[in-house]
Amino acid sequence: MRHVFIINPTAGKHDSTAELMGMAKNLAARHGLETECVLTKQPGHAAETARALAQSGGLVRLYACGGDGTINEVANGIAGAENAAMTCIPVGTGNDFLKNFGEMGRLFSEAENLWDGPQISLDAIDCNGRLALTVACSGLDAQVADDVHKYGDFPLMAGQGAYIASLAVNFFSKSYSHRWTVELDGERVRGEFILAAVCNGRYYGGGFIPEPDARMDDGVLNTVLVRKVGRGKFLRLVGAYAKGNAHLFPEVARRSTAKEVVIEAEDEDIVTCLDGESVYSRKVVIRLAEGKVNFFGPVGCNPNITCRTAAEWGIGV
Repeated sequence: MRHVFIINPTAGKHDSTAELMGMAKNLAARHGLETECVLTKQPGHAAETARALAQSGGLVRLYACGGDGTINEVANGIAGAENAAMTCIPVGTGNDFLKNFGEMGRLFSEAENLWDGPQISLDAIDCNGRLALTVACSGLDAQVADDVHKYGDFPLMAGQGAYIASLAVNFFSKSYSHRWTVELDGERVRGEFILAAVCNGRYYGGGFIPEPDARMDDGVLNTVLVRKVGRGKFLRLVGAYAKGNAHLFPEVARRSTAKEVVIEAEDEDIVTCLDGESVYSRKVVIRLAEGKVNFFGPVGCNPNITCRTAAEWGIGV
């Protein structure tokens, strides 16, 4: 079995390449593993590398070394491949994907905890043929994510701080709602909407939680569709939304488990963010991906450990 570290040297605040290559070398020395490192050169290279390794036919374990974007690319490369599995070593800025694993997320920082870890199968979101592991969002939150890199270098603006700064700029100086036609399993709804978030995982935007009961391996996608409200009301509600309490305002936020979500805009491109990576189109079709993603991690890790049950929401069972 090959163990391949796919390293994004531009991820995070500093280049972690030397440290990551040292991890790979140590694994080979301690455990007699066949390890190698590939440094990504441009957007899309991690996906190309992962796809080529999966198509080689041999057993391979891939280590996505970067942030959520690198994880997303590697997942796109191996989805549906039985011979390939992936994990991640976080060296990015947000690392929302690992928040799904709760306190055990910290164990992913060391390859020694990963190389022989158990394998699980994760669902993925298919958005116009491209995959996301955690959240596919369209509208204001996608616009915010598209701009968030502009604020991450400012003091105190890492992670959620940068997201909040981008949210403020987009909310007050740009259009924060859009006229869409939205289909939820064929039911058409027309109107003005702020955002639509289709969730396989629970975290985005540096820690915002659109759907706290989204589970990454249950074959179900959880959607939150937020109608336009005035800026004042939105500011009163956004804190609850960020904490996973969209259910507290059902008159604004429609929650569903639709198997297919279609969003169409009449006169503008829709910005859609897939695990932090932005795409643009007039029509967005989102459904559960056919192929699963094999994932491995530390012994005992659980991608659903931070889920909130219906009873914990306080809305009955």
